[in-house]
Amino acid sequence: MKEPTFYKVVRRPLAACFKAIYKPTIVGKKNIPESGRIVLAGNHTHYFDCLIVASATDRCVHFLAKDELMKGPQKHIFKALGIIPVNRRTKDKAALEKAEEVLKDEKVIGIFPEGTINRTDDIIMPFKFGAVKMAQETNSKIVPFAITGAYKPFERSVKIRFFEPIEVSENLEDANNNLMNVVIGGLENGGDKNEKA
Repeated sequence: MKEPTFYKVVRRPLAACFKAIYKPTIVGKKNIPESGRIVLAGNHTHYFDCLIVASATDRCVHFLAKDELMKGPQKHIFKALGIIPVNRRTKDKAALEKAEEVLKDEKVIGIFPEGTINRTDDIIMPFKFGAVKMAQETNSKIVPFAITGAYKPFERSVKIRFFEPIEVSENLEDANNNLMNVVIGGLENGGDKNEKA
């Protein structure tokens, strides 16, 4: 599977612009393998979350995103970026199968298991099972991440922490809870025990 050329062309200038404006603190980027299949999964706070994740690695991240983005003229841009559309109104087997194809080709999937931006007062919303299911079925590890703070221009107010890769157990419910707990730990106390610079 060939990586999307448009993604490779725009990633560096877009990441540089994003970093110049929002000055994100990125911790644990060494936990993202330089090669091989991997799932990046964490909490969803803002529309810019895809940018902060993508700016942390030179690898092409194929994000799963709501299929509404693939309607109208913007669909050509998102398609060229390698976005995998998900129908959130049902269990989208086609999206899961496409994500698994990407992983089997030793590429990177980015996913927000909450399924949407968390606008509740809860620290996190329950994770859907897509991340652990695709990881289990493709024998992929998951690199959890936690995004804290807010996107304020020209302030160091947003931070992302990537944690050590975790293996998915045979019990999907246990695996999903484990993933959630790692992310929650990062949101509550910074997750310093699991971080690498």
